[in-house]
Amino acid sequence: MSKELLNPNGEKVGEITLEKSVFGVEPNMHVMHQALRRQLNNARQGSACAKTRAEVSGGGKKPWKQKGTGRARAGSLRSPLFAGGGVVFGPKPRSYAFNMPQKARQLALRSALSARESQMIVVKDFSTITEPKTKLMAASLKALKISGKVLIIADTKAAENNYLELAARNIPSIKIILPSNLNVKDLLEADNVVITEAAVRFITEKLS
Repeated sequence: MSKELLNPNGEKVGEITLEKSVFGVEPNMHVMHQALRRQLNNARQGSACAKTRAEVSGGGKKPWKQKGTGRARAGSLRSPLFAGGGVVFGPKPRSYAFNMPQKARQLALRSALSARESQMIVVKDFSTITEPKTKLMAASLKALKISGKVLIIADTKAAENNYLELAARNIPSIKIILPSNLNVKDLLEADNVVITEAAVRFITEKLS
């Protein structure tokens, strides 16, 4: 399957062939959902913590005698029944992370790329952005006729994309990721995906 290869000014400079096994598979919704859940779960801190009655300070002395007061018997003021007492079944630090087989993770990425293929624009590189200026990036987005949330997949360390990150960082709707950091969440959240020719080659090699 071929796609137009554009420059950042929106002009066609050639065509690129997208590997059907990476960019043209039938999206597997279950595996994508699982990969998204894994990514969100693995990002959770899991640091919430409440003290039980054994951990709250104080409460060593029996508050009143066992019998004869007319009150219910009590052995400690740090019981969950009293203000300042412990918490019953409160949260404890834990990990929410879970794993997925590598082949399933790769299938999820191929599914997400295939699902966004129609909203994907392939650019040769960002060599026309020769200064770290927001207006150059804004002009490029306008020329490419894209709006909303934009995901740019490019190697920002490459010489031809030298000023890409600096030119885009003041535009809140743009997110830039390295091809090696490709993930399901960013692909599904974006309204448009802009990917460089080099990134297409890298991803094809990685997921084929």
